[in-house]
Amino acid sequence: MKFLFVLVAVIPLISQVWAKDVRSKPEEDEVQSPLGVLKNYTPDPDEILGKILKQALENVHYLHKEINDDLSKKAYKLYLERIDYGKQFLLESDLKKLGKYEEKFDDALENGDLSVVRLTQSIMAERIPLVEKYVETILKKDFDFNKKESYETDAKKRDYVDSIEELKERWRKLVKLEVLIQYFELKDEQDGINDKKDDKKEKKVAKKKEKKKSFEELMKESRKKVAKRYHRVFRRLNEERKQDRLDKFYNSITKVYDPHTQYLVPDDKEDFDIDMSGKLEGIGALLREEGSFIKVERIIPGSASWRGKELKAEDVILAVGQGDEDAVDIVDMSIRDAVKLIRGKKGTIVKLKVKKPDGTTKTIAITRDQVVLEQSYVKSTIIEHKKLKQKIGYIHVPKFYRDFQDPNGRNSSDDVKKELIKLKKKGVDGIVLNLRNNGGGALQDATLMGGLFIDKGPIVQVKNRGEAKIHRDTDGKVYWDGPVVVLINRFSASASEIVAGALKDYDRALIVGSSEQTHGKGTVQAIMNLQETINPFLAKYISPIGAMKITTDMFYRINGMSTQFRGVKPDVELPDQFGYLDSGEQSLDYAIPYAEVPAVKYKKWKKSKFDISKLKKLSEKRVEKNEKFKKILESVKWSKDRKEQTKRSINLKDMAAFRKEARDLDDKFEIEEVDKDVIVTNVNKAKTDVDKEYFKEFQEELQKDPVIEETLYIFHDMTKS
Repeated sequence: MKFLFVLVAVIPLISQVWAKDVRSKPEEDEVQSPLGVLKNYTPDPDEILGKILKQALENVHYLHKEINDDLSKKAYKLYLERIDYGKQFLLESDLKKLGKYEEKFDDALENGDLSVVRLTQSIMAERIPLVEKYVETILKKDFDFNKKESYETDAKKRDYVDSIEELKERWRKLVKLEVLIQYFELKDEQDGINDKKDDKKEKKVAKKKEKKKSFEELMKESRKKVAKRYHRVFRRLNEERKQDRLDKFYNSITKVYDPHTQYLVPDDKEDFDIDMSGKLEGIGALLREEGSFIKVERIIPGSASWRGKELKAEDVILAVGQGDEDAVDIVDMSIRDAVKLIRGKKGTIVKLKVKKPDGTTKTIAITRDQVVLEQSYVKSTIIEHKKLKQKIGYIHVPKFYRDFQDPNGRNSSDDVKKELIKLKKKGVDGIVLNLRNNGGGALQDATLMGGLFIDKGPIVQVKNRGEAKIHRDTDGKVYWDGPVVVLINRFSASASEIVAGALKDYDRALIVGSSEQTHGKGTVQAIMNLQETINPFLAKYISPIGAMKITTDMFYRINGMSTQFRGVKPDVELPDQFGYLDSGEQSLDYAIPYAEVPAVKYKKWKKSKFDISKLKKLSEKRVEKNEKFKKILESVKWSKDRKEQTKRSINLKDMAAFRKEARDLDDKFEIEEVDKDVIVTNVNKAKTDVDKEYFKEFQEELQKDPVIEETLYIFHDMTKS
């Protein structure tokens, strides 16, 4: 699985693997090579890069794991997934040929012999044109959609086939399914089924005037669109660059270390530099590569995707279209090429065809924009319930941001401090710190933010080799000494888990979560610029070389428990609308396992105490009666059942029924009711109409959220008990 990039903290550049000044003036026939001083040595770029990566992985990575035959076997399995995740090109006979390299990935890294990559290329160079020709042929004829057939959409449940005929049959069913899905998408568009409610009246009149296309016309158009899409797919596969092939090989090795360690080929390094510059112009979604698919990791607060509210974490992007142009299929496309299609100038429209976790597909139009920074910053409000006599300060922290280039720039911990001071002056009775969907950020701000709620003491432990380093709050000040509830969910990660874990360990806050645990990412990554690790002579033979994102440390709570893998468990658990997802660190291949270190000394908070067992029971009784939570639980059950049904019928009537059921239930489970008993007060003056509009959206979002109402009741129980 391949992440575009998320760092918890900025780490200084790691020391060089090979020193530049080993030999100041090598003679022409005697140079410093990776193997020592050799006569007439001509450096092999693959050998140089392989040795750099090997030494970095074995010596710098947190696990210090040796690259050997056992690791090679695991890398080989990942490599097969990366070259043919869908089992749509390789035969069992191909696996026998490739299998002789199963225990040689470690040797290839050492000696630069990439025979397995060349063999893969040779097989694919023969197989791709064969499949392409077959797909072109079958798309010229009509399909029989009255026949009862199905296609297994989960690649993990499919086996490699023995013959070309079996491979063709697999492709026949896949293409037939694609045409059927395309037909229904065109029909839905013609009937205005996916139009937004506000547009339906206006478009209904226009559509009445249009002549509707017949079944045969729509099917013909569907075949043309699918043919055009696959033409692009095969052209891309045929034009695969050496850089793409090396990426698949090297990162099959890095991913055995952990999911977040990754070799960044030069293009990816460029993407990383753009991302770190903060100059975001596009849809505002963090993506990751999972097998042949591009999946949404999280939505960036304040972005076009965030404002649109249709694209969600865990959605799989199948195709990308520019404005009114036909969509380009991105299955099997490298993540950097997919990102180039998705990115674009502000104001332009991109259409994403996505597959939702429950198996349904949807086309989402997003107008590209710059991230609205104000929406990605900390903000607060006061929330009250008409039936309860309490004012609660609500602080939303979308991410742990910090401007490392400007010491006077904004940062999340200072912004939370300002909001606490402001809310305290307003006379609030408690504070809600919302860390839901917060993917992390700067470690420094996690430490400082946790320290706002205690006078002084340890917040987190960070360990590489030897004893763990303790990060402490040292200012001796408490900015809020009243009751605190921290909201978390399965998308709260890294820095969010540090703050939630610390406040839980101190008994300083009640942790309320709409999931069994947080994400469980307790590792720190650093970026190595590989160009700076080699001497100038070798650099001439391998430039540019790219970079490496590598896991160097792990986080531990002050009680000694790691946030890695297990995350932070809530004291009070509420129903989670994403409860059917296999998400979080524990769902990733080769995630670093949970571990513990000795606890550090710290004094628990004694000013306010609450009976967690009693609070849980009271909350459970309310949740059972709450209609919104009932909807969520029913939705989760249906989505779980649907997710397990990975075989898709390629029958016209079955597909129509499948789509209608999904649409009807989507409408049924949608939470649109605004709770008028929840009063949201703006503590900041709206300066412009845009500010007023943003607050109105923010207000409605809180009033629709059943977690907010239940949190107000939990606060009431905490203070009266």
